[in-house]
Amino acid sequence: MAAAALLVAALGTGCGAGESTPAKTKPGQGAEGPAAGAAGNHADRLKAAQQARIAAAKKWGLAKLPLAAPAGPKEKPEISTRDGFEVEDQENLPPVFTTVPTEDKVVFLTVDDGAEKDPEFIRMMKELKIPYTAFLSDYIVRDNYPYFKEMQAAGVTLNNHTLNHRYMPALSYEKQRQEICGQQDTIQKQFGKRPTLFRPPYGNYNQDTLIAAKSCGIKAVPLWNAEAFPNRMDYREWDRDLHPGDIILTHFRGREDWKGTMPDMIRHVMKTVTDKGYAVARLEDYL
Repeated sequence: MAAAALLVAALGTGCGAGESTPAKTKPGQGAEGPAAGAAGNHADRLKAAQQARIAAAKKWGLAKLPLAAPAGPKEKPEISTRDGFEVEDQENLPPVFTTVPTEDKVVFLTVDDGAEKDPEFIRMMKELKIPYTAFLSDYIVRDNYPYFKEMQAAGVTLNNHTLNHRYMPALSYEKQRQEICGQQDTIQKQFGKRPTLFRPPYGNYNQDTLIAAKSCGIKAVPLWNAEAFPNRMDYREWDRDLHPGDIILTHFRGREDWKGTMPDMIRHVMKTVTDKGYAVARLEDYL
């Protein structure tokens, strides 16, 4: 943006000192023609976008402006199952992981279930331009599909968290398949796109779960390495810290379950993430 601004300044004083008549320009073009106008417009757009982000951060009570994530990798990293999370014949099943392999200082925000349908949450995330991924359970979403359609229209991917949020290892293979494939069908019917990501309820699964998920079209099973609440972060790792590529779990919850709202939770997440020098990136850009 600084380079573009300098270019605009230079073009503004670029008229020759001699006596030749300046070339005529079309309205909206600088002395150097369309290229100068395009550079100026680009710089103006960047400046306006930055000012909007600053205003949004202030409006939503963020002490610091969220860091901007880099562009997603041109070549997506190879995803493999985390050590200790394997089942028998894992190499032929969707990978189960808690962190995406990347050197980018980014983390990924995921939101589960769908119980709380707070319009302020959608508004906040739109205005702050914070990406996130949703994992939905139909039994708790079906009373308000339009809420999640609004979310989807803002660029959020809606993924599979089963029909009824059952403890999967306690179910037979056929029951598990009904839970997963049934939610695949429901999401496709209601939102027009069949998911490729699945998160088992409570993070519990067995071989049947992954076999069923694969048969339903699931390509990957992201779990999480940290969990967010309105007043704290819980961590899976011994160092109780974030790492590049970590997946953060939180839930669609409100004051009935938390001591705070979803915007309160986002304020706490973003303070933690930003203070540690991380940006929130879009999970699907890396998978």
